[in-house]
Amino acid sequence: MSTVLIKLLCALFPSGETQYNRDKLLQGQGIDTPLSDTGHLQAAAAGRYLRDLHFTNVFASNLQRAVQTAEIILRNNLHSSATEMVLDPLLRERGFGVAEGRPKEDLKNMANAAGQACRDYTPPGGETLEQVTTRFKKFLKSLYQRMLDDHCSSDPCSASSPGPSEPKSPIIAGLANDGVHGVPVHALIVSHGAFIRISVRHLVEDLQCSVPAGLKMSQVISRCPNTGICRFIITLSREKSSPRAIHIQCIFINRKDHLNEKL
Repeated sequence: MSTVLIKLLCALFPSGETQYNRDKLLQGQGIDTPLSDTGHLQAAAAGRYLRDLHFTNVFASNLQRAVQTAEIILRNNLHSSATEMVLDPLLRERGFGVAEGRPKEDLKNMANAAGQACRDYTPPGGETLEQVTTRFKKFLKSLYQRMLDDHCSSDPCSASSPGPSEPKSPIIAGLANDGVHGVPVHALIVSHGAFIRISVRHLVEDLQCSVPAGLKMSQVISRCPNTGICRFIITLSREKSSPRAIHIQCIFINRKDHLNEKL
C-alpha cells in the first residue's frame, strides 16, 4: 500500500466580497455576481500573503466570484501563475432556493418561523445540509483521484511518505507557510462561505479530522470571512478500488491575517 501527503490549501474559503455581500443579500447559486472593488483588494492581499507558496493544483467553483478570486491569487503568486485552474461545479455555493437575492435577515426570519437555527434551515427550493455534504464528498473523491493521477502515476510517493500510523506534526508559527514544509502536493481550492462551513464540519465531525489544540467546535463552524483561509493535510492511501484518506489534519481554520493590511 502506498501513501502520499497532499496539502490542501483551502484558500480562499470563501471568495472575495461582492456587492451582494456588502448589501447583506443572499447569492447562493442562482445569482452569479462579480467581485466588488473590496473583493478584488481582498483577493490581491491573499495572493500576496501566499505569494511564496507553490500550488501544484488549483480548483475553483465555476461561479465568477470564485473564479476571479483564484485568478487574482495566482497573478500575485511567484510560482504558480502557469498552474491550470480546474472549474468544478461541485464547489458552488449552497443553493438557497427562494431566499436567493433577498436580505439575509429574511432567511433568519424564515428559520425562526420554522423553529430552526439559521445555518441548519433549508428554505423552499434550497439544498439541505446533507445534499451539500454529498457534493463535497464527491469533490473529495475526484480530488483524491486527481492528486494520485497527477503526482503518483509511477508510484514516486511511497518512498518518502510516512505510514498511516506516523503522520508528521507540522510546526505552526502563524506564518503563511505553516504546514507546507515536506508536503510536495499543494492544492488551492476556492469556493464559498456556506459550502465551506458545511465541508469543514464534515471533515471534523464525520471524518475525524484532527484540529489544533484549543480549537472549539463553535470556531470550526463559525462564519468564514471573505478570503479567509483554511488549510488541511490529507494522507491518502492508494487502494484497488479508489484512493482513501487515512489521516486528515487541520492546520488552521478561517485565518485572515492578510486582511490586516490596509485595503
